Amino acid sequence: MKKYFLLSFIAISIFACGPSTKIVKSWRDPQVTIDTTMIHKFVVAALLKNETVRRSVEDQMAARYPGKAVQSYSIFGNTELTQNDDFYAKKLNGEGYDGVVVMRLVKVDKDRRYVPGSYPAYYGTWRGYYGYAWPNYYDPGYYTTDKTFYVEVNVYSLLRNKLIWTGITSTINPTSGDQLFSGVTKAVNQKMIQEGFLK
Repeated sequence: MKKYFLLSFIAISIFACGPSTKIVKSWRDPQVTIDTTMIHKFVVAALLKNETVRRSVEDQMAARYPGKAVQSYSIFGNTELTQNDDFYAKKLNGEGYDGVVVMRLVKVDKDRRYVPGSYPAYYGTWRGYYGYAWPNYYDPGYYTTDKTFYVEVNVYSLLRNKLIWTGITSTINPTSGDQLFSGVTKAVNQKMIQEGFLK
């Protein structure tokens, strides 16, 4: 039981949550409850196309659990896994790993919307309005594009050899990759606690 305690706890740290980050859907193994005081060694993986971003995200994830979380790039390198499941199971189990937390960007949706312009407020007299409106000419409306980023987090137990928690988050218009991935952490953590998966 200790071995998969750590796994879901880890998912928590994967990503400081802005108010625009929320859980879209999630699933947990009803037979698993994670005791956060019992944590061991696990792999953190960010499946992102940009290798620089991938390493940065994995470094952030690992920094939250020094001595426990290990970046996937330091174990598997930067190439696709080409061996069979048994090969990796033996490797990870043999090196004392209890689980793997995998994060990936699922998709980015773009929505165009109209932002109305602003007009000077009306006053009771023409002089009052003239004086107010003089430096505040009409600010025309414009169109802008909102981007919604969907991130999936999966927690796998090597002891059970299966998925024990999964969730998808959505974040609207993050200002940076750090804000995006950091925001997922808090949302995932709150969800796990709320549903009794974490204690």
